[in-house]
Amino acid sequence: MTIDALAEKIRAGKPVHALRMIDDRWPELDGQGASFAECVFERIQFSNPVLNEARFANCRFVSCRFAHAELAGAHFERCNFAGDDGKGCSFAFSNLQRAAFTACDLPLAAFDRTELFAVEMRNCNLTGAKFTKVDFGRALSRKKLETRASFHACKMDLADLSESKLPGCSLAGSRLREADLSGADLTDADLANCDLFQAILDGAKLSGADLTGAEVSGLNLTALADFAGLKINDDQMFRLLDAMGVSVRVRER
Repeated sequence: MTIDALAEKIRAGKPVHALRMIDDRWPELDGQGASFAECVFERIQFSNPVLNEARFANCRFVSCRFAHAELAGAHFERCNFAGDDGKGCSFAFSNLQRAAFTACDLPLAAFDRTELFAVEMRNCNLTGAKFTKVDFGRALSRKKLETRASFHACKMDLADLSESKLPGCSLAGSRLREADLSGADLTDADLANCDLFQAILDGAKLSGADLTGAEVSGLNLTALADFAGLKINDDQMFRLLDAMGVSVRVRER
């Protein structure tokens, strides 16, 4: 498909189906609201693309790089971002506010200095993904900041979310085995039913966070920056105290 034909299809509001691009740059065209299905993008440089509110279904992105990409409100459903060389795709200095990823494969993806306010990821594979200086918030005024993000039932083993600011956000039901959450702000976050086995939480803020039903084996509360108001259930209480070296004896009645 030529660039002119692609541009005409997008302008006409017609879905782009089975497009295949290899070793190229995304053309300078307005893709806002465009719809793509069953497309393959291999080693494509998406530099300054305008793809706000675009929809991608069953598409494959192989070793692609998104730089200064406008992807606000974009929807990705059942898309694969895994590379044949074992490398993931990267998003740098991009706008992914309110973007949604559903059942997508994003292993080793790199999000660098990218706006992720209100991003929603559901049932996604983010194994080894790295979030570097990303922004999950937006300024409502000079003194008020709103933070919003949702990672629901995602696989995030070995992911790097160190120093991330995620107060009030949800990671409910996600698997975060050996993930790096050191220094992360998870104040009032929803971590219910998460698997945090061997997750690194040194210096993390968990005050008011909901950990009910979460796998917390190995979590040492003394290594946290704050855990006031932490929500847990009875079973977790004994495990957490045991990790701190406290032996709890239950009096028989």
